[in-house]
Amino acid sequence: MNQINSKSNTEPNTNSNERKLVVITGASSGFGRASARLFANKGWLVIASARRTQRLQDLREELGEQNCIIHPLDVTKDDSIKDFTAFVLDQSSPVDVLLNSAGLALGLAPAHQADMVDWETMIQTNILGLIKITRAILPKMVASKKGHVINLGSVAGDYSYPGANVYGATKAFVERFSLNLRADLAGKNIRVTNIEPGLAETEFSEVRFGGDKDKAASVYDKVQPLLADDIAESIYWCASQPQHVNINRMEIMATCQSSGPFVISK
Repeated sequence: MNQINSKSNTEPNTNSNERKLVVITGASSGFGRASARLFANKGWLVIASARRTQRLQDLREELGEQNCIIHPLDVTKDDSIKDFTAFVLDQSSPVDVLLNSAGLALGLAPAHQADMVDWETMIQTNILGLIKITRAILPKMVASKKGHVINLGSVAGDYSYPGANVYGATKAFVERFSLNLRADLAGKNIRVTNIEPGLAETEFSEVRFGGDKDKAASVYDKVQPLLADDIAESIYWCASQPQHVNINRMEIMATCQSSGPFVISK
């Protein structure tokens, strides 16, 4: 994996009091990358983080160094989380939005055949990484008496389907954690939103199927799924509401997708 020297490749915002700041995890692809583009195009300063550092460098080049600061982050590694959150906390600007976009699904095997390593990786990424970063950055938001935590959940957290076992459970956690944050932060002027996308064509399925591009493509064959830009627009809409408006949760499905009937085995 390419490495970034954070001291030489990340620079503090020199106009911190003039621009809103969004911190995005998982910004190398999918919803995170699309959101980084949209927020930057709307005039926000973006701190973009991910494991794939070459993609971060490409994103910074695309958006411009004055609009996009990059920093490496592996949400499954405590040292990486500590280094990243220390960098964010060192910025003079308050964090207006923390977008927890890093997440993944691995496999579709039934529970009795699933790979335990896959299960643990999903828990480390979708749950532990999210809560550790949120816990580290929340005090900065509380101190500045403003902020917005936006978490990427999934319809899998609400609707069960075969093979979603631990992935769906992690996203159900994200939903409940988001609502519980709202309870804890009452009176702090901090907003919390859980975005719950359905079928969306990103690298999601390719990652789930271990890099099998053909198998991933078959998921979207003959349908019109959501696109990363669709979810980015929804995220930005939530973030751009007046301060007194909080969107607790937003569930978004492609028109071609709906929930199915209960299964009754006879």
